[in-house]
Amino acid sequence: MGSVVISLDAELGWGFHDLADPPTERVEAGRRGWSVMLELFEEFDIPATWAVVGHLMLDDCDGVHADHPAPNGWFDRERTDWADRDDLRYAPDLVTDLRQSDADHEFASHSFSHALFGRPETDREFAVAELERSREIAADWNESIDSFVYPRNDIGHREVLAEQGVSAYRGRSPTRDGVRGIFDSTIRDRSMLVEPAVDEYGLVNVPASMFLFGFEGPARTVAESIWTDPMVELARSGIDEAARTDGLFHMWLHPNNLTHERDDRRMRAILSHLERRRTATDLTVETMGDVARRVSGSSPVTEQATASWK
Repeated sequence: MGSVVISLDAELGWGFHDLADPPTERVEAGRRGWSVMLELFEEFDIPATWAVVGHLMLDDCDGVHADHPAPNGWFDRERTDWADRDDLRYAPDLVTDLRQSDADHEFASHSFSHALFGRPETDREFAVAELERSREIAADWNESIDSFVYPRNDIGHREVLAEQGVSAYRGRSPTRDGVRGIFDSTIRDRSMLVEPAVDEYGLVNVPASMFLFGFEGPARTVAESIWTDPMVELARSGIDEAARTDGLFHMWLHPNNLTHERDDRRMRAILSHLERRRTATDLTVETMGDVARRVSGSSPVTEQATASWK
């Protein structure tokens, strides 16, 4: 039985706060995209894994976070350029909408402040603090954290995830994004299905198959004018392949990728195709947590891997 997973990096301003020149259009689109995706998921009754930056679940803060072992300057934009942009720093309203959705979404973590776990400046102390703070805030909302999505897919400190009780993370995609990915999948006929596996820390790696907004700009406009949206066709192909096999197809995106109505149309086309295939076949839709429970429950290496990091 094949399955499809959709994961989202829900971050608002935190996805860009460390950049010298954040992309204005995407920064401003985060709230809109979040609401649009919730509506689409409800329309098609499709559950997804929402990896939420922990700071968004706060109502306010001092902008200093003196007890947080972040590198110098990490929270500067929160106190300067975005000091009056509560809409970029906090989102308890959107988190409430997520939790109250009729679709059975998984609440996951995207760290507390969008820390880049694979960078040298993110030492173990910083990584631990990011996970601990996220778990504390989630607990205040009566939520737990079973799955983790690394900001910018920058994987590191997996042992910290295991120690903090995380079960799964989104691993890197074996296929390339954008034009190169389209070439690999169409011309080279390379499969986009992925194989989740238990790693040496006892974590289930649920690799990404495809970033749904990896083909943008003028190239997308030209392609749509003479053919159709290549990312829709690629996503349909991955869904169909999963339906024919017992493999896993894992799509991901940021809510802030939905900057225009044509982005909404892309997601509607993909989700409607997924719903049709789910209805007509044995295809299932899972969350990352579902995959982790399925894989770890059947894996004989889980106990050995878990013991190895203790």
